[in-house]
Amino acid sequence: VQLQASGGGSVQAGGSLTLTCAFSGGTFVNYAMAWFRQVPGKEREFVAGINWAGSRTHYADFVKGRFTISKDDAAAMVYLQMNSLEPEDTAVFYCAASDRTGHITTVMSEYDFWGQGTQVTVSS
Repeated sequence: VQLQASGGGSVQAGGSLTLTCAFSGGTFVNYAMAWFRQVPGKEREFVAGINWAGSRTHYADFVKGRFTISKDDAAAMVYLQMNSLEPEDTAVFYCAASDRTGHITTVMSEYDFWGQGTQVTVSS
């Protein structure tokens, strides 16, 4: 399985970005997908996840109401729509895939496949 994340960039506070993760090399609908983020010197943290069916989503408390995760099974893509961005959202964002159960997990070690990361920078 390969994951290719894109869509990062630089925006001002209050702005929006949409991250995209392209999945290949496996059966996409078997996987729960998630976005994590990491800032230098800190551990990678869970941002949002979606289950294999696309019927359930889960968000970290710090993004609820601002970010939306979705997926397109036909295109094997996962998206993270980010609105009302804050300087504290500045990080490298990673997409991840897990086929252990197909259900969402917030535990980083339960994701077996990772994209290369895309930088999001929010200025005040």
